[in-house]
Amino acid sequence: MLMLLKLLKDGRFHSGEALGAALGVSRSAVWKQLQHLEAELNLPIHKVRGRGYQLATPLVFLDAAQISLGAAPLAWPVHIFDSIDSTNAEALRLVAANCAAPFVVVAEQQTAGRGRRGRKWISPFAQNVYYSLVLRIEGGLRQLEGLSLVVGLAVMQVLRELGVQGAALKWPNDVLVGCKKISGILLELVGDPADICHVVLGIGINVNMQKADEVDQQWTSMQLETGFPVDRNHLVARLGLQLQSYLDRHKIAGFAGLQEEWELHHLWQGKPVSLIAGASQIDGVVLGVDRQGALRLDVDGVEKIYSGGELSLRLRDDS
Repeated sequence: MLMLLKLLKDGRFHSGEALGAALGVSRSAVWKQLQHLEAELNLPIHKVRGRGYQLATPLVFLDAAQISLGAAPLAWPVHIFDSIDSTNAEALRLVAANCAAPFVVVAEQQTAGRGRRGRKWISPFAQNVYYSLVLRIEGGLRQLEGLSLVVGLAVMQVLRELGVQGAALKWPNDVLVGCKKISGILLELVGDPADICHVVLGIGINVNMQKADEVDQQWTSMQLETGFPVDRNHLVARLGLQLQSYLDRHKIAGFAGLQEEWELHHLWQGKPVSLIAGASQIDGVVLGVDRQGALRLDVDGVEKIYSGGELSLRLRDDS
């Protein structure tokens, strides 16, 4: 089925006879594959008698050579998959198989993409970026302090660089445009954080997605914000360079060296919010973050600090 998609990726009309000849199958088999493409990958296909079949929108597939060329002088190996459960899961499997870090895993589609707190991350085929960078961390918890916030800064800067000027941060690891989510970050760790461990920096970016009925929150994409499709290979290359820049700064100065910059771009700085922790809710006003990346809230006139992976932040007037 993916071979058929690669024949159609140019967005031009192709006759059923020509497609069948290229694939070595009958025209009826081509028709069945086209139906599967539409149903399983949610890719609209125009069917015109006498002209053939055409993808509604041309596709550009991820290409390791293009990514590496655009990300020079980075030397991170890039593993590309057509379809996997999730890039984070594959990254952890590669760590278990002793694949040397740093390396990157990207996919055209995830069948079980996930975000924080077990939420599903919608992953349509060849429309967005599903990206995991694996780092080896030696000798110190300090290198992990505020790391998800640092990744958020890198993602935000790439989005702005490529035309999404309204991109801003939401603690602890979302990138929003106004009230709409455009990117999410999920960090996973394996090993001993006090000695030697590996951390997976998982990043999902809505790139060229224009429709997703399954998403249960407000969202947007780069194409919806800019009005034009984005070259995902260029985006992945620029993301790698921005990540390297911010990770280098974090390694030298810790999160404390990026704290002020992060607060400057925090969309909810100074806003009344509710912090959800399980069944409990804490109301306060966002003061910022501390030197480790924890949230600082003014709760009834008293500054309190909150951190942890199971916390969720909402605007107080958020319905």
